Amino acid sequence: MSEEALLQIYYFMCLTRAMEDRTRTLFLQGKIVGGVYTAQGHEAATVGAVSMLSDGDCIVPQHRDLGMHLVRGTSPRAVMSQWLARGTSPSLGRDNALHIGDMHHGVVPSISMLGESLPVACGVALTMKMRKRSTIVLAPCGDGATNTDDVLAVIEAVARAVQHVRSGKGPSLVECKTFRVRGHSEADKADYVPPALREEWLARDPIKRFEEYLTKKHILTAAGKAEIEAKVKAAVDDAVDFAEHSPVPDAETVADYVYAPDGPIAIIGEPGALDPRYVNALDQRTGQPFNTMSKKEEVVGRR
Repeated sequence: MSEEALLQIYYFMCLTRAMEDRTRTLFLQGKIVGGVYTAQGHEAATVGAVSMLSDGDCIVPQHRDLGMHLVRGTSPRAVMSQWLARGTSPSLGRDNALHIGDMHHGVVPSISMLGESLPVACGVALTMKMRKRSTIVLAPCGDGATNTDDVLAVIEAVARAVQHVRSGKGPSLVECKTFRVRGHSEADKADYVPPALREEWLARDPIKRFEEYLTKKHILTAAGKAEIEAKVKAAVDDAVDFAEHSPVPDAETVADYVYAPDGPIAIIGEPGALDPRYVNALDQRTGQPFNTMSKKEEVVGRR
């Protein structure tokens, strides 16, 4: 991989951690109602695995797979609006977990019954096979489905699995082993975990390990690290500011979207894609999907 690609992976790992750190703060401030499920220690797997996919491939992420959403193009603004259950969020404030998706970026919405995402992934893969498309469908499973906190090991393993599948040899399973250093949710202190075990895994922090690797290879300099840290902070600050200043859902719309709209879901480039009634319609001001980052004022939800 190029140095630029490696630094991009490092950026998304740091962004994932920073987004979740800020979310914990908002939860403790009482600004988030409901559960907050983070994945500290899983960044190597979520970012590394998805980095091996190509445009057109699909993922079926679960509730701790923020890194997958970000790599595939989900805006930090969309994520933060979702966590704060604002009317501008992808679910229009009807949920505050990562039960979101965007087929523009090949992200299938997650399912709370975690194991049930696998049949959905198989259905997506079968559909793509019937359409004679060489599409990879990646579906993480298990509450600790990650690698040894080494992003390069994840990339190598997933790259072999992707090649196996693309060559027509059938599905591939990558088993990853790690440790979630925080509780099931932020309401869980995880005091049942032996302190020595937690400290052992904290010492194997995937971001720190990758940072040391990049520094040793002279890919990440002190100035480069500072630049990435500033970029991450700016993205998180922008997302929080956008979400906190977004309106709560309009109570009069509570019955909206109970049923899917009539007709097909519009896809970019297809007839009707500019119709704002469709779930996946384009932002008519920018010509981009709703969840892409924009330097202009952004409204993430549907119109």
